[in-house]
Amino acid sequence: MREGIGLSVKEHSLIGKRLPRVDAKDKVRGRALYTDDISITGMLCGMILRSTVPHARIARIDTSRAMKLRGVKTIVTGEDTLKVKYCGVVSKSPKYMDEYALAVDKVRFIGDEVAAVAAIDPDVAIEALDLIDVVYQELPAVFTPEDAMKPGAPLIHDHMPGNISREFHLKKGDPETAFRSCDLVREDTFVTQSAIHAFMEPRTALANWDLTDRLTVYTSTQTPYYVQQHLALTLGMEADRIRVIKPFVGGGFGGKSDGLSAVEFCAALLAKKAGRPVKIVSSRDEEFHAARRKHPIAITMKTGVKRDGTIIARQCKAILDGGAYNSLGPTTTVLVGTFQTLPFRFNHFQYDGYRIYTNKPPCGAMRGHGSPQVKFAQDVQLDMMAEDLGLDTLEMAIKNGLTTGEESAAGFKIVSSGFRECLEKVSTMTGWKEKRRTKKRDAKKAYGIGLGCGGFSSGAGFYFNATTSAHSAVVIKAGESGGLSVLTGASDIGQGSDSVITQIVAEVLGLHIEDVRVTSADTQITPPDMGTYSSRVTVAAGNAALNAANAAKKEIFQIVAEALEADPEDLTAADRRIFVKGSPEICIPFADAVKLYQKKNGGAPLVAKGTYNSPDPISPTYSFGAYVCEVEVDLRTGEVKVLKVTAAHDCGQPINPMSVEGQIEGCISMGMGYAVSEDLRFDGGQTLNPSFMGYAVPTANQMPQVEIAHVFSDDPRGPFGAKETGEGSLDPVAPAIVNALYDATGVRITDLPITPEKVLRGLKGKEG
Repeated sequence: MREGIGLSVKEHSLIGKRLPRVDAKDKVRGRALYTDDISITGMLCGMILRSTVPHARIARIDTSRAMKLRGVKTIVTGEDTLKVKYCGVVSKSPKYMDEYALAVDKVRFIGDEVAAVAAIDPDVAIEALDLIDVVYQELPAVFTPEDAMKPGAPLIHDHMPGNISREFHLKKGDPETAFRSCDLVREDTFVTQSAIHAFMEPRTALANWDLTDRLTVYTSTQTPYYVQQHLALTLGMEADRIRVIKPFVGGGFGGKSDGLSAVEFCAALLAKKAGRPVKIVSSRDEEFHAARRKHPIAITMKTGVKRDGTIIARQCKAILDGGAYNSLGPTTTVLVGTFQTLPFRFNHFQYDGYRIYTNKPPCGAMRGHGSPQVKFAQDVQLDMMAEDLGLDTLEMAIKNGLTTGEESAAGFKIVSSGFRECLEKVSTMTGWKEKRRTKKRDAKKAYGIGLGCGGFSSGAGFYFNATTSAHSAVVIKAGESGGLSVLTGASDIGQGSDSVITQIVAEVLGLHIEDVRVTSADTQITPPDMGTYSSRVTVAAGNAALNAANAAKKEIFQIVAEALEADPEDLTAADRRIFVKGSPEICIPFADAVKLYQKKNGGAPLVAKGTYNSPDPISPTYSFGAYVCEVEVDLRTGEVKVLKVTAAHDCGQPINPMSVEGQIEGCISMGMGYAVSEDLRFDGGQTLNPSFMGYAVPTANQMPQVEIAHVFSDDPRGPFGAKETGEGSLDPVAPAIVNALYDATGVRITDLPITPEKVLRGLKGKEG
């Protein structure tokens, strides 16, 4: 069931309609080309040799035996590189640049990239990797933040004392004084685990150099512009001589947002040295051993409230296990602090965050980017405090929820908020009060209901690197037959941004969906875009598309107004026609209008441009949501089964409600896995469960019943009032499940994931 409630709902021809995505037919018919589907004549197979030890100096790399193997064309090591360091997309911060594309002096985790080979086929490449002789001088290693911070602990990076990758401090007001005025102060510690993106398509890159020494790279990425910039940096080239093309992408969730990875770099360097195209496809084992992952975090949260449930003050300390390199972790450290100031208000706040290097695979961005970890802590503690005060958790959330016009403790300016409406909606839809009063339990099973809350940014309002380019830009070119070509640098990675841009452009110009063709994410022909991360694409690229469409509309309306002897302000566009408002019979077909434009302009095509830069240096706007989970707990086995999730989400005006619902359902699946099953485990830096057999991602038959309500807040900064959905929908899921478990059994879990063993221990402890 899908419902909508509105603060303000506007009627449009295409905006807000449940339309299939523009790429749906290609995908279901198997015609969509992903990077691994692309071949170039003479292409070689590339593979990467990875470290087998967690921490060591590289004494020697001998490739002579491998080079003699028939079918091997070339091998590269760190000595073949310019030995330039880089770091995620925060390339404007040299102090965070800590990673070589291929190891030069040391390896710092099991899976670190040591060498790469190009051969005629995978079998030869695998054999060649086995013939490369690497001599390591092993060093002491540290695998937990606690050990890494001890005095005298071995340094993973010599220039970072104490193994502190990043620390961030934020303070507003005077929390210590404010605590003394509170009626209840709780201090609790919450621990989250390591998790991985588990996207269907592994990281893949195909590199080719032409005879003019220009490089083309096809790659499965969320940030083609940053891949281009990082390749220019590490290869010592001008960025304009590098073309990065993003074909269809089989999921990213933040795991392909760093910019450059070793896959792209090694493919490019091998292709240069071999003089032939090279493709590298990561194996699933490599994804588990060496790809980025979610930060495990230990969060100590102290919160003070009044007797009526008003939140007054908070102190929070977070210790992030960052792994061996920075990746996007310096940003995560900041976001763990700032994201916890959504969706609740409190005027006194102190955050101290520390990201610590360990000899494990690097942690970076993963859907929500630090927010799911701290929202788990925040919402579970809210449930604890409500119980301590004898209050209803949902009513306490309403009392403290941020409203339009307010500013959070981290300085987030709330320009639209439907948070209260979300809470009221899920309360009504679930019969919250009745179910909280009525406990269902027998000798075998118990049932409970829990609340989780969300608030998330709609894109970063700042640049990660020095550039004169806009955050997003779109170019529209009209054809003589009335069709439009739309160029955007935004990356559709499965979330449907090409469809969003198509709907926006077609709505403004009165065209049909099939009249608009989007070409996206090709650095040679599309304008720069900062990438697909931080839930920025709908607002940033959507506004750029809206501005470009309005620019085209202005040009074409002026021509039509002259032909119809009308005022441009009196015209409107719909159903492939431009006509006088109220007199649809006085019209010119859009295709004829384009021809009129060309005649008047010497045959020049109609080309319009639109850009977008955030009006706020933090984020242009914020989404909100409230989710209620209902669970069944088997009291004999400790198994937790999620029966139903009721979600109310404020994403402003949904451009396409069906796509919004898909994002929410995807977040529910991912959040459920994070809460009850997913846990990437290590021993001495070695990944213990590097496969889908050992890493328990929820399957389709485990999905609960889902009921969704759209809350319309008509955001003034979003295109047609739209805000984000793709990440904020994840935040409420895990805490809602944890709180529902407590409602059912009285067992409170503060360390994820919920396992049957933890539940049984909790039940036994209660009996004792």
